[in-house]
Amino acid sequence: MKMKSSPEDKTFLRAAIELAGSNIGSGGGPFGAVVVRGNQIVGQSGNRVVPENDPTAHAEVQAIRLAAKLLGTYDLSDCVIYSSCEPCPMCLGAIYWAGIKRVVYSADRHMAAAAGFSDELIYRELALPSDERIIVMDQSLSQEGGKVFEKWEEYPDKIRY
Repeated sequence: MKMKSSPEDKTFLRAAIELAGSNIGSGGGPFGAVVVRGNQIVGQSGNRVVPENDPTAHAEVQAIRLAAKLLGTYDLSDCVIYSSCEPCPMCLGAIYWAGIKRVVYSADRHMAAAAGFSDELIYRELALPSDERIIVMDQSLSQEGGKVFEKWEEYPDKIRY
């Protein structure tokens, strides 16, 4: 379900775009993200992959981490994320795991690809059966691994997420 952008959406999206632009000068990639709860920014970051030598330090992931820490919860279902660019598959996964139900973005993945940031390989790979992907996926010790889940099911203080 697509929602119509509000003036607040444009304000927060512009904040993400400004973050993306200023992030370039500090050695980061041209991406920015802002997590908002209500009308308050609770997490914001630019892409920090190169400065932090961390391939997972995308703007959306960083902003989600900061928001979760500030709010003291992994459940960001009452938040919206604003991104300067359409989230990549990894960031989209993080958005799903955080429970965020709305993403507002500016540039799309095709614009990012034109600038040298293509996620198309990952999108194609995810659609393939695991035995046809470039990355070799080998399963082993499945019974031993399964016992950990049995232990989890028996654990009385578990919190399902």
